[in-house]
Amino acid sequence: MGAPVAAVLSELRAQLEAAGIEDPGADVELIVAHVLDVARGRVQALAILGTELGEDELARIRDLADERARRVPLQHLTGRAPFRGIELEVGPGVFVPRPETETVAQFAIDALRAVPDPEPLAVDLCTGSGAIALALANEVPTARVRAVEKSPEAHAWAARNVARLGDGRVELLLGDVADLDPDAGDPAPGPLAAAFDPLAGRVHVLVSNPPYVPSGMVPRDPEVRDHDPELALYSGTDGLDLIRVISRAARRLVVPGGLLVLEHAEGQGRAIRELLATGGWRAAATHQDLTLRDRATTAIR
Repeated sequence: MGAPVAAVLSELRAQLEAAGIEDPGADVELIVAHVLDVARGRVQALAILGTELGEDELARIRDLADERARRVPLQHLTGRAPFRGIELEVGPGVFVPRPETETVAQFAIDALRAVPDPEPLAVDLCTGSGAIALALANEVPTARVRAVEKSPEAHAWAARNVARLGDGRVELLLGDVADLDPDAGDPAPGPLAAAFDPLAGRVHVLVSNPPYVPSGMVPRDPEVRDHDPELALYSGTDGLDLIRVISRAARRLVVPGGLLVLEHAEGQGRAIRELLATGGWRAAATHQDLTLRDRATTAIR
């Protein structure tokens, strides 16, 4: 038999709360919305109206709630992750974009909008699902964006999102950001370095949400620890190995006066400002996200 939407929401909210889910009410409503293929607001209306769920719908909702209670990310269950004004396809093998990264993207968007060039150029390194690159293209309609991802699994998700949302202005490349390091000393640069050679000194904004978790620090949240790919999380003993590479690569790519935007963990701002200053960047500044935690550091070429 089926059951009223309101009763199901109440029951599953208690189940997810007992499992330690931070916002169980929202997650349950989004699961029901996914199964019914309606907006979350419609689920709330159906609960008020006393609408009943069918048996098949209820079975699917309970299955997904059980998976969420086992701390499988909600976005893996629905296959979707909202990010600013777009909705991305995500799943196993790709880092799930977080709300705090939306504030990081804002710095890049504001800088791009201020560029007098009719086609400002941005680069998004470690693009993952393509979240930041596609947000830039969506919110700065004149911008051209080049995005790089190392993981073949994450690149596959990004390719799907770019094909659907990129508007022909986002170029996605598979490759290792380390190949762009001018200090690498490789006498035979690979295809990624060759693709970026023509952009030297021409990029107006370079943004990255790189891996920044220290290798000995395992995240507490099961959704991150057990489901986000390690390649997207860890970066050396202090978490800054790849940020050092990006600083050097970006110095070569970014136009004088252009902006570098880096996401990082709370507590890393000072070390990042120091390494950027040592690397020749100017006016390095650390900024908080909406939870008042240090989240991004910017610097001028």
